[in-house]
Amino acid sequence: MRRDVFQAIADPTRRAIIALIAVQAMTPNALSEHFDSTRQTISKHLRVLTECQLVKQEYQGREIYYQLEIDKIKEIDKWIAQFRKIWESRYNQLDDLLLTIQHKKEQ
Repeated sequence: MRRDVFQAIADPTRRAIIALIAVQAMTPNALSEHFDSTRQTISKHLRVLTECQLVKQEYQGREIYYQLEIDKIKEIDKWIAQFRKIWESRYNQLDDLLLTIQHKKEQ
């Protein structure tokens, strides 16, 4: 089953995992220390993130380190940016309207 990247980041635990490995690559054991979940649960979250290509595995000896897949995160940011422009435009329009109302009250 192909997972959707937005389904993957909808989960708060997966977003927290992304935030942790954005700082440094981590093993599943190291990640599980940050959560009240079992290592198996964290591994399931990592599998979803890997399937969505948000994280990648790097083997160092017998350890697997997970690190952020920056290009995939950039794709998400690019998609969100179009909405950010709309929201900023609407907030600016609201600011202008509020200033107009305030000036009318002062007169």
